[in-house]
Amino acid sequence: MVSAPERIALDPAAIMPRVIGRYSPVIVDHGKGIYIWDTDGNRWADFTSGIAVVNTGHCHPRVVSAIQEQAAKIIHAQANILAHEPMMKASLALTATLPDNLNQVFWTNSGAEATEGAIKLAKIATGRPSIIAFRGAFHGRTHAAMTVTSSRVKVRGHYEPLLSGVYHAPYPYLYRSPYAGPKEDQDLMYFRELELMFDQLVMADDVAGILIETVAGEGGYMVPTARWMQMVRELCSKHGIMMILDEVQTGMGRTGKMWAFEHFGVVPDIMTAAKGIGSGMPVAAVVSDKAIMDKWAPGSHGGTYGGNAVATAAAYATLQVMRDEDLPGNAARMGNILMAGLRDIQSDYPVIGDVRGLGLMVATEFVHPDGSPNPEAVNKVLARMMEQRILLITCGTYDQAIRIIPPLVVNEEQIRDFLGHYRNAVASL
Repeated sequence: MVSAPERIALDPAAIMPRVIGRYSPVIVDHGKGIYIWDTDGNRWADFTSGIAVVNTGHCHPRVVSAIQEQAAKIIHAQANILAHEPMMKASLALTATLPDNLNQVFWTNSGAEATEGAIKLAKIATGRPSIIAFRGAFHGRTHAAMTVTSSRVKVRGHYEPLLSGVYHAPYPYLYRSPYAGPKEDQDLMYFRELELMFDQLVMADDVAGILIETVAGEGGYMVPTARWMQMVRELCSKHGIMMILDEVQTGMGRTGKMWAFEHFGVVPDIMTAAKGIGSGMPVAAVVSDKAIMDKWAPGSHGGTYGGNAVATAAAYATLQVMRDEDLPGNAARMGNILMAGLRDIQSDYPVIGDVRGLGLMVATEFVHPDGSPNPEAVNKVLARMMEQRILLITCGTYDQAIRIIPPLVVNEEQIRDFLGHYRNAVASL
């Protein structure tokens, strides 16, 4: 236990660097399911899931047991030196959830590292220098990941020069489409902008990969159409370009299917996964076909901690829980209730301009009467929800939207309780 004087000394503002922006003042003691308890014993409902990480809930007993058991055997078994069962079992369990061409896993530690690896793999596999990413995307804060990120300028600003050979196309932000014409055809205009890149900016045969968040995350929880995604898939196949799908936030059941690309009828050449894959342990993956992975010569990519024994034991247990408890199915069912409730609130309070998402990856965008982004309303709603000890976080370039991403173990009673508090918070505006 931490004594009262020690607790006073443990001041996040004094100890944690300013660069770690904080959404709440909570100092956590422990967690279980969708709840966490602070060091004063107060219970909070966590509708952030640690930014879409604890999909199995805080401290799922099967994951905890796997971590404890493995930590007592061996903690660090470096992959170049020692193969071990947790990594191999996790690889088999992960690829068993995926199409046949996604059959080999390179384990790493974070989503940003997975992004770096996927970009390198695409370049090696194709022998090409360039990458196309999308405006509004977030892929991480390491150097290459930062270059392909454009959700907000503070992630990349003042770090120039960034990598050369990276081009950004507009991502289908259908709520705020700038294009004229029927709403149902806006995705075609976004696709035309992508095609124009080959006419104006970069030769198609210079492009190694097109990197896409299957559903755009930090940039605003934008959901593309299946038609747009399929057209991008066809474009990649036509030009020999690797389709790289970033499933870091969207994967592991978050959208109501195990992987978000299942909603769109496409299969990537390379996929990244992280966040929910380890229930909170630092573990991530680059997944592709063995024939593509074999393009990587031994030693041309790697890391000391990738495939850590404890982390992959957690990943294996997480994958088992996903299957045995049908967490993707629960995400779909609870997501339907959540979306319906939020749209009821929207119909009464036009300060909510849009409700969008898939499964339990949902956002509400707040607007001024003229339709412009309204981050001030977002901040007021967050504050009111915090008064009820409910944790939420924002997304969007202007922090104009609120992410609602509870653990996938959430039940109907908890969703409806949340909706009641959310209605009251929006009404207070």
